[in-house]
Amino acid sequence: MTIAIVGAGLGGLALARVLHVNGIDAVLHEREPSRDARGQGGMLDIHSGQRALREAGLIDEFHAIARSEGQDMRLLEPDGTLLLQEDTPDDAPLERPEVDRADLRDLLLDSLPAGAVRWGRAFESADNGVLHFADGSTATYDLLVGADGANSRVRALLTDARPAHIGQNVVEVGIPDVDRTHPDLAAMVGRGNYWVLGDGISLAAQRNRDGRVRIGISFYNTAENWFDTSGIPFDDPPAARARLIELLPGWDPRITALIAACDDTVVPRSITTLPVGLTWPPKPDVTLIGDAAHLMPPVGEGANMALLDGALLGLALAEHPDDFPAAAREYEREMFERTSAAARMSADLQELLMAPDASRKMLDFFQPRCSDSPTSS
Repeated sequence: MTIAIVGAGLGGLALARVLHVNGIDAVLHEREPSRDARGQGGMLDIHSGQRALREAGLIDEFHAIARSEGQDMRLLEPDGTLLLQEDTPDDAPLERPEVDRADLRDLLLDSLPAGAVRWGRAFESADNGVLHFADGSTATYDLLVGADGANSRVRALLTDARPAHIGQNVVEVGIPDVDRTHPDLAAMVGRGNYWVLGDGISLAAQRNRDGRVRIGISFYNTAENWFDTSGIPFDDPPAARARLIELLPGWDPRITALIAACDDTVVPRSITTLPVGLTWPPKPDVTLIGDAAHLMPPVGEGANMALLDGALLGLALAEHPDDFPAAAREYEREMFERTSAAARMSADLQELLMAPDASRKMLDFFQPRCSDSPTSS
């Protein structure tokens, strides 16, 4: 029987890998024309998702590409007050290491047989066991797995739920080769995550493996069309950087210097989520994993849940190789409970970030974890 996975993101790849380890073939259909067609984003905090990599037989390879020092964190107020600094000892366990999303994706891709991913296959619809793609091609399936992300087309086969804007708009910018070009800013950011939380605005800077500092400036309690009224000229990067600094009045110049140092990549992102606790009636030949099933605020759970979804669905299919409907039902029961809890926790953390006194609330959130650490201050 044919398992068709729509989407070659982390969840879809983890599913295909666990199936392969268990002697089951699957075909991934990916809309991107090639594996290198676009950038894959920044670093990921992989914690619970490490179980998926163990089930995939890739945990040692993961540890080889993970960055323990990426667990470092600095939390500040906009006036430059340092509230918390957590530095990771060199011998610390890899409990929540950071890993470049592109490196993790490459690890999963390289673990699959040649030809497992069909590139350039943009899914349009499915009916009677046949997939239809934008280029006019078709493929058959016995089980269809939607791993096609936030704007999933497969989701419509199971539920009418659609992502909704949550009042957060993010502008992504970055500083390339920061150690060479801006060593003072590199030292300020440190080796991992650098958070500045203000009243309705945050700046999150993150060190990437390639030496780039990836920066996201979030504007909370803003409308979905906020970018149209923000006065940020996205077609003029220098002017966009200047406008972003204008939108941070009273912030320490050392912090806004991060924005001034950025290159010309300026990307607007509106943040949407699916309803917490989303479920759907079981369907024998279709299921969902990852953001297609449970899109959450971007606070560190989405990639982990996607990896676990893929691995646990793969294990369920391995246990019921002749009964795909039973495997999908078993997977969905566990997934609904696990991801609902993660989505509630993510929503609670999102509320902290949107609160007027976000920096102090976040300090209270982190201190129980850090209070016993000799490296925290």
